[in-house]
Amino acid sequence: MTTETSATPGGATPLSLSTAAARNLATTTKTVPQMQGISSRWLLKVLPWVQVSGGVYRVNRRLSYSVGDGRVSFDVVSGQARVIPAELCELPLLRGFDDAEVLAALAGRFVQREFAPGDVLVERGRPSEEVVLIAHGKVSKIGEGRYGDEVTLGVLADGDHFGDGELVDDGDTWGFTVRAQTAGIALVLSRAAFEEVGTGSEALRAHVARFAESRGKPQNKHGESSIELASGHSGEPVLPGTFVDYEVSPREYELSVAQTVLRVHSRVADLYNDPMDQVGQQLRLTVEALRERQEHELINNREFGLLANADYKQRVHTRGGPPTPDDLDEILARRRKSQYFLAHPQAIAAFGRECNNRGIYPQTVEIDGSHVRAWRGVPILPCNKIPISDAGVTSILVMRTGEENEGVVGLRQTGIPDEYEPGLSVRFMGINGQAMLSYLVSAYYSAAILVPDALGVLENVELGH
Repeated sequence: MTTETSATPGGATPLSLSTAAARNLATTTKTVPQMQGISSRWLLKVLPWVQVSGGVYRVNRRLSYSVGDGRVSFDVVSGQARVIPAELCELPLLRGFDDAEVLAALAGRFVQREFAPGDVLVERGRPSEEVVLIAHGKVSKIGEGRYGDEVTLGVLADGDHFGDGELVDDGDTWGFTVRAQTAGIALVLSRAAFEEVGTGSEALRAHVARFAESRGKPQNKHGESSIELASGHSGEPVLPGTFVDYEVSPREYELSVAQTVLRVHSRVADLYNDPMDQVGQQLRLTVEALRERQEHELINNREFGLLANADYKQRVHTRGGPPTPDDLDEILARRRKSQYFLAHPQAIAAFGRECNNRGIYPQTVEIDGSHVRAWRGVPILPCNKIPISDAGVTSILVMRTGEENEGVVGLRQTGIPDEYEPGLSVRFMGINGQAMLSYLVSAYYSAAILVPDALGVLENVELGH
């Protein structure tokens, strides 16, 4: 009988049991399955969650006369830009106008105008006789200060527009100058071309008349119907009568769902369940993936996502490119009680570089046991679900949260059948002919912006050095 022995490095007979052989008798210490795709998911942590028992959440607001202020989309082929006719409804003047032929006629009368850095598109004091759409590039709106100096009123970029309201009022002049920061393309529609189309369309003339009428109704700076009040009076004057009007068709949010079917073979669940519960570990990782998808949808979904549903007036472009303290100050100034910034980690790094260049050292604050960077006392939370374009451009969000603050809220329903976590259920679906155990894992959620200034977006944030 021959006994095999393991050779030592020197070729000599071993004097003790090798570690490789000894491991056959040892118990291995092991971890639970690890998952690289788990992120901090700050948005899910800081959003106040509202119980939506009926599956639908209705946001009632005061009646508002403000008409559409969205972004216009274009087709750009070989350097030639063309406005998509239906996108003209994003202009306040044409919001709700649905005559496709007239919109196509208007779109066909836009003239392309290319501009270079420093070019003046319109000049303050000159007659305002055109509507201008920015198809590509970035421009600055410049006004005149109290002592005749130039002041920057804002920055416009791809999809922005100006001048459509002036088409309604004859004899108006530009109250600002628009100067190009970069090279770009603008599409221009003259007053004469607009009136030419209106001459042949009774529907367009009636729509413009209704728009002019709505502009004349009493409203506050937010476009809401006014509440008539009296103050500073003495004696016994007749006090104004008033009432608070509501929107007739308020927006409703239905709960969205993310689902998957988890399958585990019965043999695995029966035989390989010690020391770790195989079904439990499979379920844990599946729930983590669903929560990651949930946060992605809360940011990017077209129906209820924060990026797509932020009000146009609450969107600000960076003045130079990278996010600077000035940019964050400007977006903070547009709302009350800002509570959180939400930014991609690369955007936070870009902001840090700008602060370092200026010799500024932002403070840190503690949230949920973690120290995060803050600006003006508002924490900047990382969120890798905010997209970055191929050109290295992203966005930074700032928000106020909670129903009591008229802010942003998360929506879910708790107490659902087979609930595993709040708003998430795990239902056993049975065993099929291949002895597979099946579990339906469902997460129900949505988000609502209660008033427009609850959420702001800093756009065109460049990440390059």
